[in-house]
Amino acid sequence: LEMRICSILPYTRKMIGEPKMSVAYEKDIVAWANEQAGFIRAGRFDLLDLENIAEEIEDVGKSEKRELASRMAILLSHLLKWQFQSGRRGASWQRTIKEQRKAITLEIKSTPSLKVSLNDLDWLAKIWADAVAKAVDETGLDVFPEACTWTIEQILDLAFFPN
Repeated sequence: LEMRICSILPYTRKMIGEPKMSVAYEKDIVAWANEQAGFIRAGRFDLLDLENIAEEIEDVGKSEKRELASRMAILLSHLLKWQFQSGRRGASWQRTIKEQRKAITLEIKSTPSLKVSLNDLDWLAKIWADAVAKAVDETGLDVFPEACTWTIEQILDLAFFPN
């Protein structure tokens, strides 16, 4: 049994008879993650770094939410530029708006729990502030509204482009 497990998993040889982890979470997270996966596959649950595993699982959710926030901020900043710089409207802005909308829609379909964020007013206010800052940086204009004037439905509607 020992020989079979060792040949399947590179980390197993280190695991047998060793009561502690050999890779520190703080020093090399990729090696640590691979080692933890090896422990799980080998059924060595007693060697798992449960606290850091729990933290990493929570971070996956946070990462998904950050991705959604980033896409929303890009989308909103481009919608602002579209509205306030009508003379500079072009295919690239339109393409960016459509791409962000599609990516956000796909993200929400693959992770439905993210949809709750779209109705979180505090979260949206932070995204709006980020979008306005981006638009100010990119345009030099300081004329943007303090709060979002569009509904979530409008923002994500593939056909909506503000006047």
